[in-house]
Amino acid sequence: MVKYDDAILDSMALSPVDKQGQPIPVTIPVALAPGVTAVYTTRLGGVSAGGFGNCNLGGKSEDSPAHVLANRVALAESLGARLSLVSQVHSGSAVDIDEAFADNAPFGFDASGTRGADLHPTVIEADAQVTSRTGVALGVFAADCLPVLLADPVAGVIGAAHCGRRGLQQGVIGSTIDLMRAKGADPSRVVATLGPAICGDCYEVGDEAADEFDAQFPGTFTLSRFGKPGIDISAAALAELEKAGVPRDGVIASRPRVAAATQYLSEDAELAALCAGDGEGDDLPARLKNIRHSMCTLENPLWYSHRRASLANKRHEGRMLALIVQE
Repeated sequence: MVKYDDAILDSMALSPVDKQGQPIPVTIPVALAPGVTAVYTTRLGGVSAGGFGNCNLGGKSEDSPAHVLANRVALAESLGARLSLVSQVHSGSAVDIDEAFADNAPFGFDASGTRGADLHPTVIEADAQVTSRTGVALGVFAADCLPVLLADPVAGVIGAAHCGRRGLQQGVIGSTIDLMRAKGADPSRVVATLGPAICGDCYEVGDEAADEFDAQFPGTFTLSRFGKPGIDISAAALAELEKAGVPRDGVIASRPRVAAATQYLSEDAELAALCAGDGEGDDLPARLKNIRHSMCTLENPLWYSHRRASLANKRHEGRMLALIVQE
């Protein structure tokens, strides 16, 4: 019998709304090292509606800017940290956020190109962030792409990388670790975890793209469960971490915590309501029972997924955040 993590149970016992009466985002924390925590947001606990429901944190879509702002503020308050957000462009670029961070939004630093953010027009195009600050949660937007969260707890340096297919091919993980090293980190001390992403069984790409990716990252070619060529971006990320000097035993699995949280939410009314619009059946327990990879954004309804939205002919899809913060 699977036992639930005490921290998950404790968090679920908290009030579902904050002091302003706003729904608190439901998050899954993963301890990476003393004083360093990775956090994954879910679709639960926000104020967005329709195809963006319920906790959309991405600001480049047609979601109400007021809803996005409310979700971000509630998230920052629940974390007790200031968020740092940049504009992701599927590149290999990493940025030292210490040089740019400034409170320009109610939730922290927004350089992500948020629609309607007239008071903080700063935009920084990059797909990874690094900081030595405490109390700053580096955020990576995702809805199938892979977040990779890293820390050297000795040097007090953390990083967050957005790893889609193109970003991995352009070396975003290596760029992130190089920047961490420039701030005093040692790759041999780095601990890392891979966040929710579409798995190799579900990530279909064309023949040419799959062959090209596998040529760069041998062994990542897959035959998806839909019967077409696919790729395993998580396997590519592990290879890139090893290439950059991060030891394999420094890669901490997020899956046990996520699997426990998923099981705990098997009768959650809000999740059941969201699932009703996914085009995969309304029976939440049955849907969760069919999950083979709890970290897969397509399989697990806790996460946002472009692929799921496309299969359901949805016009919109939200974004989750994967974050890392040090005390």
